[in-house]
Amino acid sequence: MSTIGNCDENSFRITTTSYKIGLPNLFPYSEIEYFSYMKSGIQLTDLQLMKREKQRIAIASVLAAVFLTSMKLFIGLWTGSLGILSEAAHSGLDLLAAGITLYAVRLADRPPDFDHQFGHGKFENLSALAETILLLITCGWILYEATNRLMLRDYAVEINVYAFAVIGISIIIDISRSRALYRVARKYNSQALEADALHFSTDIYSSIVVLFGLVAVQSGFPEGDAIAASLVAIIVIWISYRLGKRTIDVLLDRVPSGVREKVHELVTQVAGVDELRSMRIRQSGANYFIDLVIGIKRRSTFDQVHSIMDKVEFSVMQSIPRADVIVHSEPIIGIDDELPDSISWLVQNNGLVPHNVSILRMNGNIRIELDIEYPYGTSFENAHVLASHVEKQIKNNLDSVEAVCVHLEEESSKAIPVVDVTKNESDLVHRVETEILAHKEVQQCNSISCFQSKRGLNISVQCSLNGSFSLKQAHDIVSEVETDISHVDPRIVKVFIRAEPYRRIDLQF
Repeated sequence: MSTIGNCDENSFRITTTSYKIGLPNLFPYSEIEYFSYMKSGIQLTDLQLMKREKQRIAIASVLAAVFLTSMKLFIGLWTGSLGILSEAAHSGLDLLAAGITLYAVRLADRPPDFDHQFGHGKFENLSALAETILLLITCGWILYEATNRLMLRDYAVEINVYAFAVIGISIIIDISRSRALYRVARKYNSQALEADALHFSTDIYSSIVVLFGLVAVQSGFPEGDAIAASLVAIIVIWISYRLGKRTIDVLLDRVPSGVREKVHELVTQVAGVDELRSMRIRQSGANYFIDLVIGIKRRSTFDQVHSIMDKVEFSVMQSIPRADVIVHSEPIIGIDDELPDSISWLVQNNGLVPHNVSILRMNGNIRIELDIEYPYGTSFENAHVLASHVEKQIKNNLDSVEAVCVHLEEESSKAIPVVDVTKNESDLVHRVETEILAHKEVQQCNSISCFQSKRGLNISVQCSLNGSFSLKQAHDIVSEVETDISHVDPRIVKVFIRAEPYRRIDLQF
């Protein structure tokens, strides 16, 4: 079983058929919701474990915040220490923030639905933003109160052992809770839990500052308490600014630092990807939504293109936790494309079949001659118009092409109803055989078949040639024989010859 963000290649190949077999009892979400999670590389057990752990740590933070707030408020009112009261207000905001976090993580882990097709992850980001605003409001009140005390000097601070004890206990609890929250936040990339951890972390620093303020008051410097409270507020403002900036970046779909470079490296390393043409990344909570457009050699088959796209998805999903990846491919001219490949591709883009491509080079210029097959039933006028369009495309897209000439043909791969009339055409078969054997290059005539169609007779021949011929020589001989056979009878409309190397069999007695 894979862990979050480390899916195996089969984990996102699961189809909705699996859901229908029996998963509703284990995972009570709709079919589209289930598939969305599986495509992000999250297994059912991983998802349940993540939800339980995040909610458990959020509940523990609420309880810790309740205890700290109550303790600091009581001691602060008893001693009159603004530093401790500021800590109580800070912890009170932590309590509210922890409650918001608990609510946010429960909502954020809900899968996508028809109204929230990118999921509910931004509830975590909204939660973090709300916590940041609450912290800044608290800091404003602390600074206001500290300024009044320093200017009016009308206050009394009673310092006792309980004041020091509450600060010490607070530091111990804050260290424990911040570490636990940061661990779970990093594990599941939860910004809401990270914001909560930040609250407890700021409590540690602010508690230390307040502790120095209490020591200052105890030493006969009463202004130290208000100064300590001001330093606490300044620390929290700085840390809140950094968290708020990151939160707003996510809400405005700013690409996280380093993610674009990482995705670019992952995609371009996949074999078969010639170019990464565009990339769009957005973050929602712990989820990433990545849209990619890649360039693949235009000569690649559909299966090859699909395999390359699968490899790109898998590579990104394996390295980016909870990434939903969509890949679009576009054909491009490969650096190793030959001129005939480019010509064939341009013709095929028009839904036509090219063959017999000849490239004639003259004084640095190129003349191209080729045959193009058109769909059965295409009129001569329409075929000529399309041929002119193809000729223009070739000249516009390929350098040094001076002229393009197209020979028009009707497709030969069309299924034609025929009747085997070989037995009825014995005289014709004999004449065809005589014509074939009249060519000294033909070693043997193996078979002759006659097929009657609406257009006329199709002659199919199998014969043997000397195996020492080159392919071009064999082709020229076959073409010559086909031409001669077509003149044997005016009813013949098509001649097809299958040639094979002649192998002499010596019989031994």
